[in-house]
Amino acid sequence: MNEREPSRRPAAATLSRVLDLIDPGILDVVVAPRGTEVPVRGVTLYDLGDEDADGTTLAGMILLAVGVDPRGHGAVEAVRAARRAGASALVIRRGADPVDAAVVEAAEHGDTAVLTRHPGRGWTDVLGLLRNACAQSSPSELATVDSLRPGDLSGLANTVADLVGGAITIEDPQSRVLAYSRMDHEPDPMRRVTILNQQVPRWRVAELRESGFFRTLWSTDDVVRLPADDRYAERLAIAVRDGGEVLGSLWAAADGHPLAPDATAALRTAARAAVPHLVHHETRGREAARRREAAVHTLLTGGAGAEQAARTVGVRPDRPHTVTVVEAYEHPATEFASDAPTPAEQRVLDVLALQAAALRPGCVTARAGRRLYVLMPAGETHTDPARDLVATARSVPGTVVFAGVGPMAQRPAELPGAREDAEIVVRVLRERAVATGVPASASALSSDVVSEAALVRLLDRVEPLWPMAGPVHAMVEHDRAHGSEYSASVGAYLSAFGDTVAAAHGLSVHPNTLRYRLRRARELFGVDLDDPTGRLLADIGLRLAHRARG
Repeated sequence: MNEREPSRRPAAATLSRVLDLIDPGILDVVVAPRGTEVPVRGVTLYDLGDEDADGTTLAGMILLAVGVDPRGHGAVEAVRAARRAGASALVIRRGADPVDAAVVEAAEHGDTAVLTRHPGRGWTDVLGLLRNACAQSSPSELATVDSLRPGDLSGLANTVADLVGGAITIEDPQSRVLAYSRMDHEPDPMRRVTILNQQVPRWRVAELRESGFFRTLWSTDDVVRLPADDRYAERLAIAVRDGGEVLGSLWAAADGHPLAPDATAALRTAARAAVPHLVHHETRGREAARRREAAVHTLLTGGAGAEQAARTVGVRPDRPHTVTVVEAYEHPATEFASDAPTPAEQRVLDVLALQAAALRPGCVTARAGRRLYVLMPAGETHTDPARDLVATARSVPGTVVFAGVGPMAQRPAELPGAREDAEIVVRVLRERAVATGVPASASALSSDVVSEAALVRLLDRVEPLWPMAGPVHAMVEHDRAHGSEYSASVGAYLSAFGDTVAAAHGLSVHPNTLRYRLRRARELFGVDLDDPTGRLLADIGLRLAHRARG
């Protein structure tokens, strides 16, 4: 961006509204001859040698007097130049002493307000804060966009998709995916791979660059059409600009049916309405995302700060929510690592976070290692968000994903319990995968695994109390030391409910061999499977031993 190129918007924001959106202490009003309800069009850097101070380019702007000494003659000249240009306000650096009386006098004889910048905040920081505040203060040209929270790119994508009658992807200038609309139909191959990789494939970017498509897109304010071919559906694209800076682009693709007849006009309007959201994303989006993620963690763990966290992420106390927990593993064997996620696993979680945001407005996510937590408002109809996320993950080869949904939380205080239940569902799915020896992505609701979840909870509570010596422990240690199969034989017998023939078949041994092993287990270690209590203790002990190995 040329930082001296002004950000132009409809004259709807006011200086008062802009200042209300900036934390106190960063900017102070020294003098405002016309008050602070004056209209503001935008913000730009300005120096005394600027020849554009002609009352049109800078009229209604907030000017940042970078490099001007607040106590020198240059400050007085800056105030006079800003007045001649018709600027709404001039910002100068705050010094150790009060603003010079000559500066105040010069301002009082004009129409331009004078503000000071806190010395602890740099000009670049202040420029970003003011641009963001100006964007938030200006009304959008789409009534449906006004209800979106600033920076809600997923909500924006869904809103624009409804207008153009197609699928919307919002990209940054480097062709990375910022958000995309919900998928009502199977996407074409290019949209699918773009979403999964969170960016347009490099070969496709090179293809569009060489064809001159990007040159046209970045040089016009209008919609650019990419006709359908034998590979991909028709696409419309438009750059989103804030003054001279390209913030990103909106892409509309035919989604199971042709785009709406007025899609081009709708996309033009949408590009203008998208400006404040992309400005917000650029200047505050990352920090806000970190705050929201921390708030989600607070909500899901409970305790102090939960009420404030609910307000931060927009969780209403009168609306039920679901908690989905997702774990991702790259190329798993029969055991699943608990170390830090690999880049491939991170990418899958990034994709699923985007997908979750596209599923329903108001959805928020948080990360913890290889886990993704999804907090989603409950819909009017029953849906299984975990199933949708797993379906997306299956498109990523070499990765296994487990997703579990806890019971419906009717109020925020129930969210920690719902999160714990969802985590247990994931553990059940992981243990199933280990038992089968053929890991595959899976999802489940807590109501689908009631018995297995109850067993996991039981073992969690019994494990700290389980003695490190006893019949089962002695049998397991003997197998480890000598390579014997007593533990496997007892486990197979218990799993077959005492059916020796079936258990022997599962072990690929003769029934008499199994009977011999069971008899020796009783003789050597005291594991008596004829006694109900002995069977119960053997089952619990073997499960705990298996957990310890994992």
